[in-house]
Amino acid sequence: MKQWERFCSWYSWYETIGLGVDLSRVGFSQEWWDSMQRPIQKAFDEMEALEAGAIANPDEQRMVGHYWLRAPERAPSQQIAQAIQQAIQDVQEFAQAVHSGKQQGAQGPFTQFVLIGIGGSALGPQFLTYALSQPKRDKLRAFFVDNTDPDGIDRVLEQLDGSLGKTLCLIISKSGGTPETRNGMIRFRQAYEQAGLSFPRHAVAITQPGSKLDRLAIEEKWLARFPIWEWVGGRTSATSAVGLLPLALLGVEIEQFLRGARDCDQQTRLRDPRQNPAAQLALMWYFLGDGRGAKDMVILPYKDRLELFARYLQQLVMESLGKKHARDGRIVYQGLTVYGNKGSTDQHAYIQQLRDGLRNFFVVFIEVLQETWHQPVEIEPGLTAGDYLHGFLLGTRQALFEADRPSITVTIRDVSPYSLGVLIAVFERAVGLYASLIDINAYHQPGVEAGKKAAAAVLELQKQLVHFLQTHSSQAGFTVEEIAQGIGRPEERETIFKLCERLAVNGRYGIQKGGGVGPLEARYRIPST
Repeated sequence: MKQWERFCSWYSWYETIGLGVDLSRVGFSQEWWDSMQRPIQKAFDEMEALEAGAIANPDEQRMVGHYWLRAPERAPSQQIAQAIQQAIQDVQEFAQAVHSGKQQGAQGPFTQFVLIGIGGSALGPQFLTYALSQPKRDKLRAFFVDNTDPDGIDRVLEQLDGSLGKTLCLIISKSGGTPETRNGMIRFRQAYEQAGLSFPRHAVAITQPGSKLDRLAIEEKWLARFPIWEWVGGRTSATSAVGLLPLALLGVEIEQFLRGARDCDQQTRLRDPRQNPAAQLALMWYFLGDGRGAKDMVILPYKDRLELFARYLQQLVMESLGKKHARDGRIVYQGLTVYGNKGSTDQHAYIQQLRDGLRNFFVVFIEVLQETWHQPVEIEPGLTAGDYLHGFLLGTRQALFEADRPSITVTIRDVSPYSLGVLIAVFERAVGLYASLIDINAYHQPGVEAGKKAAAAVLELQKQLVHFLQTHSSQAGFTVEEIAQGIGRPEERETIFKLCERLAVNGRYGIQKGGGVGPLEARYRIPST
């Protein structure tokens, strides 16, 4: 079959949602497609059960209901439906109160907000606000603290210097005890107090009802509280208050965003894969990765506003699909690696390797039809900068095709609230369907929890070694071996060395290093005062 004929056969445009999917440059056969009809129908069955309220996260015995967030009428109970509707209304009313000046900071109407969160509590809002921000139109400016790096936190505080009294703080943590978010909140609280300002008067909590953060917000009478329910995962929380409140504060019509996601959900419930863009993506991931994630997925959006989309998808895809065990307990080591930046920047970065190097990837191009929200300006007769951008997309796509490098192209009309709702929803459902095809659970994250527990153990180890040095301050110093034996943790010598090195460089607790540079000869001490 010639390429034009294959394109006509495997290009789908969904007019009602303004989305296109082109599978023609993936080398599957009609026979393979037909062979996958039974597995994809099984995946549809499981998705229907999920949306109906089946227990989807066995670790926590909870439902997974992010699809209800944009279609409350589909929730399994009237109580849940009413809670969703109330939350949307509360978000809109709070944003309106901020914009009108009814809700103000200590120094006057709010002019910016800082969102303090991590993972899904930050990646979704960052992507959405970056994509939809229009500086001349935005009601508030957006800032983000998405890590526990003190230098990063201080950099944001420097940008807000002198205007904290006009800054709204959104603290987002589902559990209410996420260490990174808590640390950012504490640092901002300190900054407000140092400026003679009340932190609660500028704070909003987005958390699970009844959490530690929720109780703190009630006790201190924060400005507002918004829910993240236990059936909403962080990586699928963009259509909850996590994503809606930042957008509403920016001045975006959140109804359009929700409508885009809702309409896409409706399209991707169809059981005919030829009419279902999410099923098409899931099937292509399965084909291209041999059902085991054997190739990386490179996301190439040819639009600056979509620059953060690959980062957003990294969590959505990799946290959902990176699993050691199948649902029946078999060891399978599944996953799908995601990376990317934006076109045409990437053509000057790693496209050379994609075309001529290792064949360990496939590309997903994101094409945006609308050139700009403003009137396009010609940079030479008959051509705009957007013409060049689109030309680079089509040219790179063709160059990869000629080198037998597969690609999928996803097309959206524009970068609007509606289109972003569509884009998020189609990938959310593709992840769920693909997880069914490879028989893993997309809705738990035991590896993340293991990392959190390991980090907590490291921090406890740090306390023990500091206490040891403090109680032996009269001595000339200790090697890592001696510290490890002294605190009864000989198996942690490497970690002890790394902790001592960092503490000494930063002058923490007065720890000094001497004796040598390597892990065997270096000695550490806290001199007695």
